[in-house]
Formats: sequence, C-alpha cells, structure tokens
Amino acid sequence: MMQQFYPQVQHDFRFELNKDMHFSAAHFIPDEEAGKCQVLHGHTYFVNVTIGGNELDPLGFLIDFKQLKDLIHKKYDHTVLNDHPEFQATFPTTERLAEQIWKSIQDVLRTRDNRPACLQVIVRETPTSYVVYRPLQEDL
Repeated sequence: MMQQFYPQVQHDFRFELNKDMHFSAAHFIPDEEAGKCQVLHGHTYFVNVTIGGNELDPLGFLIDFKQLKDLIHKKYDHTVLNDHPEFQATFPTTERLAEQIWKSIQDVLRTRDNRPACLQVIVRETPTSYVVYRPLQEDL
C-alpha cells in the first residue's frame, strides 16, 4: 500500500491513532443521475481512521489495530455494498460508506472503559478521489 498523507483533524486528545486498511467491494447507485455508476462495479477502497483519546486501556492501547481492521474488513470485503442493511434506505455512495464506517467504529468505542472517539474516517474510492467524514462534536 502506498503512503498517504491525509487531512488532519484538530483535537485536544493526548493520543491519536491512525489505521489504514483496504477492502474490495462492489456497489451501484440505482439512479439515472449517477451515470455509469448505475451499473454494478467494484473498487478497492482504501480507508484511514483517526481515533483520539486521553486514556489507554490496561494493555496500553486506545484500541487494538487488529480490532479496527476486523470490524471493517470482515464486514465489507468482497461484498456488494447495496446488500448491507445500512444501505437499504440510502445509496452506498463513498460519503455514506465513510459515515457507516464511522458509526460501526464509534459504536464499539462507546463500549470501552477508556472511551476513545473516532474523529475522522477517510475513504478513498479511486487513486484520485476520496471522502472525509468528521462527526459533529455532539455525536462523539
């Protein structure tokens, strides 16, 4: 995987964790305004997740990198995004995918005693196009 430098999110946490990962998935946007994207097609999505926190768990982690990868990769790799329940009411655009990845991660982080927060999710759909999702402060 090539090195990427992404936009930084401003925060006051003592620790910041960034995890890069990728997965392959297909999707389509069933609307004629979507042009070619109406047709089922696939991408190798590259994802960067930023997590911040002030306290570490007993092992010294905000959260284990492997847990983050498993949470996203196992869910989406080699699937059709349109088939996932979270995309039944909306189209699986890159923007919505970034938002859903944030929700999945934040739901797990809320259960942790050290209470880290997912500050930013970046989803790269192609080598030249990516989306940044940052939650509202009240959603953390």
